[in-house]
Amino acid sequence: MAIASSLRNLGMLSAAALLALGASAKDVTVVNFGGANGNAQKVAYVQTFEKATGNRVIGVEYNGEQAKVKAMVEAGRVTWDVVEVETGDLTRGCDEGLYEKLDWSKIGPKSDFIPEAVTECGVGTFVWSTVLAYDSSKLKTAPTGWADFWDVKKFPGKRGMRKQALYNLEFALMADGVAPKDVYKVLATKAGVDRAFKKLDEIKPYIQWWEAGAQPPQFLVAGDVVISTAFNGRIDAAQREGKALNVVWNGGIYDLDYWVIPKGTPNKDLAYQFIQHASTADNQAVYAKNIAYGPVNVNALKKLDAKTAAGLPSAPANAAAGVLMGGEFWTDHGEELQQRFTAWAAK
Repeated sequence: MAIASSLRNLGMLSAAALLALGASAKDVTVVNFGGANGNAQKVAYVQTFEKATGNRVIGVEYNGEQAKVKAMVEAGRVTWDVVEVETGDLTRGCDEGLYEKLDWSKIGPKSDFIPEAVTECGVGTFVWSTVLAYDSSKLKTAPTGWADFWDVKKFPGKRGMRKQALYNLEFALMADGVAPKDVYKVLATKAGVDRAFKKLDEIKPYIQWWEAGAQPPQFLVAGDVVISTAFNGRIDAAQREGKALNVVWNGGIYDLDYWVIPKGTPNKDLAYQFIQHASTADNQAVYAKNIAYGPVNVNALKKLDAKTAAGLPSAPANAAAGVLMGGEFWTDHGEELQQRFTAWAAK
């Protein structure tokens, strides 16, 4: 009887514990760019967070539409709790008051992060690069840099480029002989901007525009383009599927994506919990093993094997061959340059 009573009481306690867990568990809505990046985040962050906390993560994919964030914040109806943003949107959104000013004591020691990952409104989540990519099964000679991207005689055919000023102006200057370390110094002058657009004129008839990150590998595999700009993680994902796609790190532009918390979310504490969880060395290492984007937690690099580490944009050799995206430059000049680029592309 005593045993039966104890078991019955234990069952009641277990039921009560489950009810309590159910009552305290909440959903947290996390917004990212989907694709291979979203899949890697699901394995490294989402599933592990749900298991550790009992809270469900509602995933939302978007294309970086900050207008949606702005509309939510201004209407006082914020339904997105954690949002992945690119550098330019982070700076603008922070200036406009769209994101919460962060309490880093709820995230982790700043010393655990690479310097670029620590900002007022955003927590760096990974290092990525826009690179030159090609299909080695279709080219006899491998391209080595942006001069080859512009060489339509040596590499005849269409070129894939993202339809925006950002990166394309830098690539054009490097193709025209500007050293990576001098790109933003040159681009900061009117003559430098004119030089970049004049260089873009040379390949304009050969450009096939892309807007979504999934398109460059698709274009390359289908033979629609012979060479393309691409996110290195998308090429990595295609390689894992057996595609003969390759990356040229020379002249690549590397950057960070960041987690932000939209101002006014009712789930701010839970948003902090998710970001803290996604920023730990162990989870960042799992993420980097699932996609070739570099961790921002410095301790995560120690948990990666040499081969994995060598394929990341943050690998010393790869970073040395490229250039860090000039976030401050694009914050100051992005709007005017994009307007000029849009007009140029429409001609």
